[in-house]
Amino acid sequence: MSIKHPVVAITGSSGAGTSSVTRTFQYIFRREKINPALVEGDSFHRYDRKSMKTANAEAAKAGNLNFSHFGPEANLLEELEGLFKSYGQNGAGKIRKYLHNDEEAAPYRQDAGTFTPWEDIPDGTDMMFYEGLHGAVVTDKVNVARHADLLVGVVPIINLEWIQKLHRDKHARGYSTEAVVDTILRRMPDYVNYITPQFSQTHVNFQRVPTVDTSNPFIALDIPTLDESFVVIRFRDPKGIDFPYLLTMIHDSFMSRPNIIVVPGGKMELAMQLIFTPLLLRLMENRRRG
Repeated sequence: MSIKHPVVAITGSSGAGTSSVTRTFQYIFRREKINPALVEGDSFHRYDRKSMKTANAEAAKAGNLNFSHFGPEANLLEELEGLFKSYGQNGAGKIRKYLHNDEEAAPYRQDAGTFTPWEDIPDGTDMMFYEGLHGAVVTDKVNVARHADLLVGVVPIINLEWIQKLHRDKHARGYSTEAVVDTILRRMPDYVNYITPQFSQTHVNFQRVPTVDTSNPFIALDIPTLDESFVVIRFRDPKGIDFPYLLTMIHDSFMSRPNIIVVPGGKMELAMQLIFTPLLLRLMENRRRG
């Protein structure tokens, strides 16, 4: 953790909706004139797309049928912890990008599914902002969570998460339902051992709960909308959170426990704005004083 060089991390599994939360943070950054160093979690995968297929096949041949991007073997977690630590100490570190598709790859004249070269974080950033799978991961070798000043978990209930992943991978990436289901099953041990435990480390969790039937996510024709959902927001430490203010500003919200507020799904972005704007400004004020 750092006063002068704060680190903010959004963590959630594939299909959880971290990208939507990131867009809200980017809006706050622009409005408040905060200049973040942006770090993509996918850039700390160990293998590019082609090499991952080879590594997956080799793992399966060796009897490991659960090799996945969720686990430590397929990621550079030591390097990720090193980045969190070095940025907190001196605002520096090395980052790269993973190029998901041809559109992202074109400016770099590289193939989709590859990494750009490692580069130094530019000078003069105000904070580091990470979005990915492992922003709060703790294993027997690394503890990424301890280096972050603000950790946010994005955790829709599991059936909704699967619906979102199915629709994204089928419609945006061209995978079949069978291929997506195979991926979900292969990742399950790593999901349980490395993804889920992170949400006990996070400072704030956002869990979207649909109010429509998602009992069989594998046949769902569409993704439940925000207006068809509630969002459960849990604070690890509720001290300093102005719940009366939030209840007043967010209509139809209510407290379910002393550290949990429930808001209508359509108000999720407003809730994030109200919650995270003062927290980010507090980090910036501490940075100026530090």
